[in-house]
Amino acid sequence: MRIETTILSQLIHNEDYCRKAIPFLKEEYFHEGNERFLYNTIAKHLDDYNTLPTTEILNITINQDVWEDKEQLFDDVIEYIEKLSNTDIDNNWLLDKTEEFCQEKSVYNAIMESIQIIDGKDKNNTKGAIPEILSKALSVSFDNHIGHDWIEDFSERYDFYHKTEKRVPFDLEYMNLITKGGLPEKTLSCILAGTGVGKSLAMCHFAASNLMDSKKVLYITLEMAEERIAERIDANLLDVSLKELEDLPKAAYIKKVERIRDKTEGKLIIKEYPTATAGTGHFRHLLNELRLKKNFVPDIVYIDYLNICSSMRLKYGANVNSYTYIKAIAEEMRGLAVEKGIPIVTATQTTRSGFSNSDPGLEDTSESFGLPATVDLMIALVSSEELEALNQIMVKQLKNRFNDPVANKRFVVGVDRGKMRLYDVENSAQDELIVDRPLMDNTEFGMRNEDAQSKKKKFSKLL
Repeated sequence: MRIETTILSQLIHNEDYCRKAIPFLKEEYFHEGNERFLYNTIAKHLDDYNTLPTTEILNITINQDVWEDKEQLFDDVIEYIEKLSNTDIDNNWLLDKTEEFCQEKSVYNAIMESIQIIDGKDKNNTKGAIPEILSKALSVSFDNHIGHDWIEDFSERYDFYHKTEKRVPFDLEYMNLITKGGLPEKTLSCILAGTGVGKSLAMCHFAASNLMDSKKVLYITLEMAEERIAERIDANLLDVSLKELEDLPKAAYIKKVERIRDKTEGKLIIKEYPTATAGTGHFRHLLNELRLKKNFVPDIVYIDYLNICSSMRLKYGANVNSYTYIKAIAEEMRGLAVEKGIPIVTATQTTRSGFSNSDPGLEDTSESFGLPATVDLMIALVSSEELEALNQIMVKQLKNRFNDPVANKRFVVGVDRGKMRLYDVENSAQDELIVDRPLMDNTEFGMRNEDAQSKKKKFSKLL
């Protein structure tokens, strides 16, 4: 007996099996015309009446249809119904075999669809769609989880609380502290900073750190050329400034790179896209291509940066404002992180007023407040003349789903701009931060500014 016959028989005689299998079965898995017709009839009856159809119901339903020139199919269907006997079969075994059936048919259909694309018979898809079509076919599986039962699933819940979540750690103490050890999978994090403060510097440093931690890293840039990003990571890892890198002899450069290669099992790939022309659809295609062609599945992805990506759902124009457009990009990017099971890190600009703000907040996010509403972690980088003199950058937590954002709300890290590197500073540097007062307000410049503002307010009252 063919597996198709067994499946169709059990769909009308075995309710427990039917309820578990029907969500994953599709009409295209049944290649014979009579089997496909029967499956559609059974599925429609289940959808309309929420009960299993009997052979009598199938016969009546089929006889009521208009067949016209399809007498042969009618005869085949009526004959096939007689084969649908009620046989006692182990449900677990049958579900496993049904899953195998769905996987095999899905792959077969995907291959046939790919051949149509290659032959030019499919006008809706290009050859670039083939990897994603095959990937979806290979990912077919039965997932019977339909929700968490708070009463019944307490044991699994307790185990989850004590499970060590897979994270991609930082090499900075306070970044690990606020994220409980690093960035978890399926999350979107964002760095907020003004122009030239250090968004790309921070992401290049984190990427270099991940590489040395033997992680597989993908860095997508829409702002700078691939070579410029690689140059910054070179400066960080080879321990030479950007200026010194230009004068470094080739033999010395090769020796330094080989030394780094011997220290890590990680891999870093940098991919450049033209500004505002690429979105999550392109990134998804890139991830599929890397997996198929280089067997490269990244542990973390950096996208530099969100505001100059394009949305795959919306077209920016008269009917779509910046709030909706940027929020859509953020949602698509976080969706990609969840789909691929990886953390994604990106960046965004501050508003014009936020650029000079010593204590930026979520309201200083440029173009769309929908961005901070979507991300899991958002930190702001703040610089000033005083901080630059100390070779430091202040980091402020704006949103944090991983930990309490009030604890360690502000902290400073060291920065070596020549070598594109961040580093931990002494704990005494953190002691100077006051939680309820911006860092720059505690400097001599901040106090003078506060005094000037105070005098200005007094003068305005007199008017």
